[in-house]
Amino acid sequence: MQQRQSKKLREQGKQGGSTILIPYLIALCSGVLMGLTVAPYGVWLLAWIALAPLWVLVVSSSFQRKNPSPCALLPLSLAWGIGYHGVALSWITGIHPMTWMGVPWLASLAIALFCWVFISLWGAALVACWAIAMRVFCRSIHNGFVRVLIGTALWCGLEALWSAGPLYWSSLSYTQSPHNLAILHLGQLSGPSAVTAAIVAVNGLIAETWINRLSIPEGSALGLACPQDIDAKNPKISSEFSTRVRLFYFASAVALFIILHLIGFGLYSRPLAQLPEAAMKVGIVQGNVPNEIKLYPEGFRRAIEGYTAGYLKLADQGVDGVLTPEGALPFFQDEIMGSSLVTAVREKGVVAWIGGFYKKGSSYTNSLFTIAGDGEIKSRYGKAKMVPIGEYIPFESILGGIISRLSPLDEHQVPGSPNQVFDTPFGRAIVGICYESAFSRQFRRQAAAGGQFILSSSNDAHYSAAMPAQHHAQDIMRAIETDRWAVRATNTGYSAFVNPHGKTVWISGHNTYEVHTETIYRRQTQTLYVRWGDWLTPLLLVLGGLAWCLMIGHAI
Repeated sequence: MQQRQSKKLREQGKQGGSTILIPYLIALCSGVLMGLTVAPYGVWLLAWIALAPLWVLVVSSSFQRKNPSPCALLPLSLAWGIGYHGVALSWITGIHPMTWMGVPWLASLAIALFCWVFISLWGAALVACWAIAMRVFCRSIHNGFVRVLIGTALWCGLEALWSAGPLYWSSLSYTQSPHNLAILHLGQLSGPSAVTAAIVAVNGLIAETWINRLSIPEGSALGLACPQDIDAKNPKISSEFSTRVRLFYFASAVALFIILHLIGFGLYSRPLAQLPEAAMKVGIVQGNVPNEIKLYPEGFRRAIEGYTAGYLKLADQGVDGVLTPEGALPFFQDEIMGSSLVTAVREKGVVAWIGGFYKKGSSYTNSLFTIAGDGEIKSRYGKAKMVPIGEYIPFESILGGIISRLSPLDEHQVPGSPNQVFDTPFGRAIVGICYESAFSRQFRRQAAAGGQFILSSSNDAHYSAAMPAQHHAQDIMRAIETDRWAVRATNTGYSAFVNPHGKTVWISGHNTYEVHTETIYRRQTQTLYVRWGDWLTPLLLVLGGLAWCLMIGHAI
């Protein structure tokens, strides 16, 4: 008898352990599904349901008296965040091997894994903060629509906070780029927060459909009672009324999804005004100089020869200007001015935007120079958002001696001014150098200051092929939000031309040498986002705060 009881207890223990793991597996798998929405996978439709499982787990846990601490939600939220950001940002492992920089193979692997784990956890920390905040603010809120408002406001607020810091890339909004151009046009209203809010709100309504799957007594307000408590207190309940509640939440989710897409499609369908006098013929040169040789004599030779030859070919085609990638000529300005490329500019008289380095004292900035037809520097933009570890060393006094070899030059790189403008012979331009493409406020500020077209200069050769695909997706969003043509020149791909509706007019191959020209149009329109910035996030936070106060006051 005792043996049978012991065996039964062991089996129950195993079953209990498996049951405990199920929520974490659900959270992890739904996060992975969200990770599959981004480029190059591009299963964007999953983004509208992949957050719902975490929402259900968070809200359901909030009503369990046995888990009073908000920190009890940390493992669930971190599992979802690691699933999403771990998949979406897996391209960071492409920095391995760094033996060409003198880093031993094992040390290179360790650095790559550390970077991947760190940025995944940094993204997961946002999800954890959201889950804890939901637990704090929604524990006593039983109205599903109020929870959706608060949850959406919290997520948008946290993304705004994260994007104000130095490390940012994977907003929920970029899950829709480059394929769902209609919904991306909501970015013209309030930037990426409008797209993020749409995704979170639809997921929240779907989650509330599931949360309210239990029957609710007739006469109770929609979602105003906790289903778990109702089921225990009132066994004779109306399944018909419960079905109506579930259908109401689900119908709200479907209606919101359709209405938002119709609004976006309306913006997407507006014809582009392309005046002949605003036309500009721009060429790009994709040099395809591998990073393994880029900073060595062979790389210098290939860069100078490739970019000079490409410039001459484009100049003969009658272009107005030629854009080169970030660090196309990996020299300081004095060496750039003595290069064969600048000599060709003086000969042909065609403007060139050349990526290089501007040195001042013992510091330098990663810059884009406007070299006018007379061969002189007319303007310069210094990269304002630098890559942590890759371009500067956080906590340099502690870590500098360990990972300083990741910097491309001996001097210290410093950021450019946050308030730069970039004037060209064709009018003011909006500039983004590589990593800056993730920071929409950089582009919005320059558009508000009179920028008429976007020049995006990048070098994505450090990473796997997934990264340039995501980088292109980021630039598509910036073109839509500012209503500007975007010219994108990269070292190894993907270089591209994007119109203000986010359509890719032309895109290069990957790891190929490319020379291409397209006609773009200068624009001076100002979207609501350019004029007002991200007004939606503070509005949602205010409305969410008011709703929370009203609900708490009503409960008291």
